[in-house]
Amino acid sequence: MLAQMLRESRFEADRPLAGLEIELNLVDERGEPTMKNAEVLAAIAEPDWATELGQFNVEINVAPQDLSEDGLFALEQSVREKLNHAEERAGTVGGHMVLVGILPTLRESDVNEATLSANPRYKLLNEQIFAARGEDLHIDIEGVEHLDTYADSITPEAACTSVQLHLQVTPPAFAAHWNAAQAIAGAQVAVAANSPFLFGKELWRETRISLFEQATDTRPEELKAQGVRPRVWFGERWITSVFDLFEENVRYFPALLPMCEDEDPREVLDSGGTPAMGELSLHNGTVYRWNRPVYAVADGLPHIRVENRVLPAGPTVVDIAANAAFYYGLMRVLPYAERPVWTQMSFAAAEDNLRTAARHGLDARLYWPGLGEVPASELILRRLLPLAHEGLDKWGVAPAYRDRLLGIIEQRCLTHTTGATWQSQTFHSLGANHEALRQMTLHYTTHMHTNEPVHTWPM
Repeated sequence: MLAQMLRESRFEADRPLAGLEIELNLVDERGEPTMKNAEVLAAIAEPDWATELGQFNVEINVAPQDLSEDGLFALEQSVREKLNHAEERAGTVGGHMVLVGILPTLRESDVNEATLSANPRYKLLNEQIFAARGEDLHIDIEGVEHLDTYADSITPEAACTSVQLHLQVTPPAFAAHWNAAQAIAGAQVAVAANSPFLFGKELWRETRISLFEQATDTRPEELKAQGVRPRVWFGERWITSVFDLFEENVRYFPALLPMCEDEDPREVLDSGGTPAMGELSLHNGTVYRWNRPVYAVADGLPHIRVENRVLPAGPTVVDIAANAAFYYGLMRVLPYAERPVWTQMSFAAAEDNLRTAARHGLDARLYWPGLGEVPASELILRRLLPLAHEGLDKWGVAPAYRDRLLGIIEQRCLTHTTGATWQSQTFHSLGANHEALRQMTLHYTTHMHTNEPVHTWPM
């Protein structure tokens, strides 16, 4: 049915909208994780807030809007207002919000089946993944320190809290936008890294990337050896159509959630309606691409979005807005280039960039056509920031706001400061133990509420 709708050009066009989702951690007064998402959501009582996988997570969905003029500013203001209100309401039940990629104080004892959110879908997902694996999850991350442990549930995935940026595009333009998003994923992660700690160990600058890949892997060792694709997946090739990705979903990945809707999409389409295609969307939601295609229906009209999933949450709302401006600016230029970047670099190079950036942050050396392998900060300052500037101009973003947000990206590169480097340096200055993690988390939360960008925070 999707193929037929694509052939017949039934999709909404010429309305480029951007929206985002933000996942957050919940802590108590001491900065330790608190398993209170049900109580917090009841206290907030707003429809744009929802549960996430772990009881120490919540998620906010921000409605999509036009980026022109003050659109990005309105997005930032909307998020700040919603978070301030939510923080006030959460405080009434002993919870506090933290925007961070991985909560530094999280312990292994905090992530088990008992701390899964009370949503039947999460329980079923956990059961299905372990039924497919037939063995415990092995989490093995070699970074500054080495983490080697096992888990008997998918709850370690809940440690990964991200910002997901959505961009609605026309189906003919989707492939160029997805390819461009894949090409810049490494640079995005390098300049936004904010997840250096997991279970008391300092690992990668953006440990979230490796943890998410391992904590949602349905493959036992023998299937890995046979080349079966992982469900957290960068992909394996540049694409020519959005259909390529949905086709790969069916070809490579068995359904994890055997749930069917009553809707017959052919009947709906033949009668002039728009099918929701619930099974297609549900299955797509269990293939965790770093840039994922999304089919959705709004106001009776179907549309396609690119969902960018590589960014961690935090450190502040303005840092999130800067990361979004950098991404949306690049996505207004790179997909339309006469000689697109993905025709000049291998897909493997783009994947290597993501992994290297996740491990080393701004210390990574990344490949880019015409430059070769260069420090991440040099790539961003010399090549990508000017393109993002041009893209925001094309979106019609107000110059003062454009300069404010891209100036934050520039200063992170010039000062070599990200959320990850701030966390690491503060942790070591406080004694490099769990008490140091707790104190650092409290300092982090205090700075987070000022909404001053992380490169200005005192160490």
